[in-house]
Amino acid sequence: MSFPLRDRRSWGLLPLALSLLWLVAVWRIERLWFAEQGWTAVFDRQLGVRLLASLVAVLGTALIGGLGLRQALMLADGSPVADGEGAGRRLPLTLRGLLVALGAIALALVVLLTVAWLPVLLPDQIEPLLRLGPLGALPRVTTLSGWWWVLPLGMVLGLVRWPRRGLIGLMVGLAIAQITLAQHEWQRWLLALEPIRVGETDPLFGLDLGFYLGRMPLLELLRWLLLQDVAIALLAVLWIYLLGGDSVSQARFPGFTRPQRLHLGRQLVLLLLGLSLAVVVERLNLLYADRGIVSGAAFTDVWVRLPLLTLCLGLSLLLAVWLLLRLLRGQDLPRRRTLSLVVITGLLIWGAQLLLPPLAQSLVVQPNELDRQRLFLTRSIRFTRQAFGLDRVEVQPFAPGKGLTAADLQRNAATIQNIRLWDERPLLASNRQLQQLRLYYRFPKAQIDRYPLRGNGEGPGALQQTFIAARELDPDGLPGDARTWVNEHLVYTHGYGFTLSPVNTSAPDGLPRYFIRDLGQSKTIQGEPDLGISAGTVRRAVPVRNPRIYYGQQMGGYVATPSRIPELDYPSGDDNVYNRYDGRGGVPLRTLWDRLCFTLRLQDWRLLFNTDLTADTHILYRREVVPRVQAIAPFLRLDPQPYLVSANVPEGGAHTLFWVVDAYTVSNYYPYADAGPHPFNYLRNAVKVVVDAYDGSVQFYVSDPEDPLIQLWQHRFPELFRPLTAMPAALQAHLRYPPELFEVQSERLLSYHVTDPQVFYNGDDRWQVPLEIYGGKQTPVLPYYAILRLPTAENEEFVLLHPFTPKGRNNLVAWMAGRSDGDNYGRLLLYQFPKQRLVFGPEQIQARINQTPDISRQITLWNREGSRVIEGNLLVIPIEQSLLYVEPLYIEAERNSLPALTRVIVAYGEQIVMRPTLREALQVIFGTGTDGVMDAGDRLS
Repeated sequence: MSFPLRDRRSWGLLPLALSLLWLVAVWRIERLWFAEQGWTAVFDRQLGVRLLASLVAVLGTALIGGLGLRQALMLADGSPVADGEGAGRRLPLTLRGLLVALGAIALALVVLLTVAWLPVLLPDQIEPLLRLGPLGALPRVTTLSGWWWVLPLGMVLGLVRWPRRGLIGLMVGLAIAQITLAQHEWQRWLLALEPIRVGETDPLFGLDLGFYLGRMPLLELLRWLLLQDVAIALLAVLWIYLLGGDSVSQARFPGFTRPQRLHLGRQLVLLLLGLSLAVVVERLNLLYADRGIVSGAAFTDVWVRLPLLTLCLGLSLLLAVWLLLRLLRGQDLPRRRTLSLVVITGLLIWGAQLLLPPLAQSLVVQPNELDRQRLFLTRSIRFTRQAFGLDRVEVQPFAPGKGLTAADLQRNAATIQNIRLWDERPLLASNRQLQQLRLYYRFPKAQIDRYPLRGNGEGPGALQQTFIAARELDPDGLPGDARTWVNEHLVYTHGYGFTLSPVNTSAPDGLPRYFIRDLGQSKTIQGEPDLGISAGTVRRAVPVRNPRIYYGQQMGGYVATPSRIPELDYPSGDDNVYNRYDGRGGVPLRTLWDRLCFTLRLQDWRLLFNTDLTADTHILYRREVVPRVQAIAPFLRLDPQPYLVSANVPEGGAHTLFWVVDAYTVSNYYPYADAGPHPFNYLRNAVKVVVDAYDGSVQFYVSDPEDPLIQLWQHRFPELFRPLTAMPAALQAHLRYPPELFEVQSERLLSYHVTDPQVFYNGDDRWQVPLEIYGGKQTPVLPYYAILRLPTAENEEFVLLHPFTPKGRNNLVAWMAGRSDGDNYGRLLLYQFPKQRLVFGPEQIQARINQTPDISRQITLWNREGSRVIEGNLLVIPIEQSLLYVEPLYIEAERNSLPALTRVIVAYGEQIVMRPTLREALQVIFGTGTDGVMDAGDRLS
């Protein structure tokens, strides 16, 4: 049976129709998802910018490449010039030479197209690729997998066999790559539409720093797009003309016709303009150079590279104007001798770019490097400190002594009572054994926080440091026969509750104690008499109403709720308790058209035919907190570790569980700033994001209104951001200095605590992160939270700490604190130790612990077959003008991971003791006068 031609064509349009239907479905569902949050305008604005960027990219490719190719195809069959000037310029070529020229052009075309696709194929490398430019990014082609080389080979063969169709296909492939990249980088377009003002200029070009944060990213993108368009267009035109007139079959190229030469002239003008833009960007990129000790434009860049680049810019612009004027007057291309002279001049300048800077560096800079680089090194230090907020660090001296007494401990009782003896890893391992309760629950993370549990939450010392861990749903934990579509999407829809544990105490058997544990009616809220905390205090400070968790850290997939199938709420004995979702989260599934759209968007045909879904059913997807926030504000960098907060929020009604996510504005375009190992050289914690764990609502609060980037995003999306003062006070009390920002600042501070260029150049005052032994392995000391009273503060507060040691040595040289409470939120304090005194670092304390016979003997005894000792984090606790070192020890059975807190090691001065409890260890070192430091009870470990 045969089909009419019309029917066959209709069948050929079917894939296009299905693709359009899928795009419409995705657009509708995404718009409804934003509407769920009340931010339809945000979605429309982002989509509009994406479409505008795509339109610019496709118009650029069409106007530069498409029109050039179209005109070349029209002129390709023209007769070569037979007399006059054109006849004298014929270029007879042997077949071998012609084939070599064609092969070189074909290879260049394929390589340029491959480079154009690099950002699409390597999306994680977009920033460095654009910084390098198309030619600089060429070596990255080798990082592609082997299969990619099959396509270029086929493209070359296609260009030879079907030149016209092959070039059209190449232009289409280029357009798709340009559109994909342009719309993916829509944030660059939006940043450049409005100027950013910082109020400070760079010292080389005198431009406001806001120009680099806002407009420089788009300039690099335009350089990438334009250079490929003009280069591929010129090569494609040459390919058409060289194959015209049966050149290959006659083994002779008679030359270009006059119209062809005029057309080539216009293409050359475009190429020169593209090269001019590339040189402009390359001049500005000198501010991001990384050559040795200086980040940014150094001596050789300013005195050699910059003049040569300026000469290149002048030459390319002058030549472009000259050719354009000739073309406007109807004149032909200049003689070969003139063109040869221009090409030779360009090659000489290019060669000078390669040879002169290294020569100047070796002969002029290196013999007097400090003097030559002093000015530029000063700039690099200043701008790096500004970019990472290190210029805001308050530096204080700290001279540890050995005069710590029991009376000092009494004055700092809240610090002692909050020393963290539980680490996240052993606590989570115990939680999974004791509190997971069912296979379909899990504890992905445990986060440090503080709650006002002491002294009824009033006055100094009211805060109790705790671990809070959300009990999330894990459908993968269901038995194989229970993993049905109905169970995964309609029944097992949410996690339930959390555990709250004090960080500084354990049960008599060494296992964690809990303020809040278990599920449902069996849920237990209890105090800790040992800590002077009652169950009533816990109940008032930590609300547990509606503890259902529909949105969490690792809740992938989607659920449909409410439906005709009851949802599992929590297990209760041999039975289960069921629930019906009544939140406002999710996208409603009201019509058959909605079902069809969701079927296409989620690629699940069962949504279309399931009869348990009703008009009240909502589809809850993007239930992981970080991807959910990222989908709304992709221009923000998010901390990968959100933390759970239980709080009474007036706006939340019955909801009490919220996720807090730290969001950052970042850039790689801050002049002279040294990025180090990070993919950015500018970082601000500009936004705090709050996500309701029940209905998924997201709120953005600006925590750094002085940041110029967040000011721009606020202007672009005014409905998205609210001031931090609008955040409920109950949530503000749980804000904390973000660990990712603190780690980045700590890493940069290792070198850039030095502000004197000569000391920086000598490198004799570099710091490093100390190491510790954890679980038998050496690992860097990570920043850790503590409740303590800083030497310059009146009351205890929640701070993030990180100690430092000198490069190549193990003694402590400084420690930094990030403050989290009240008006002091966001302030950094750096306490520096006297350089002429030895202050033990974690590695030295660890070595002394291992050299203590009683301790090493006991650890060896415990590490017998069937169990092993886990050495916990070694904490350095500043108290008054002294340092106290505390390390917990856990014992874990090899076959059953249930770590128990067994011993506490305390080191102070020359004394190192190991005892079952922290109380006993302190009593050995400081005497019985420390009894009052602890609350009543015998088991404060």
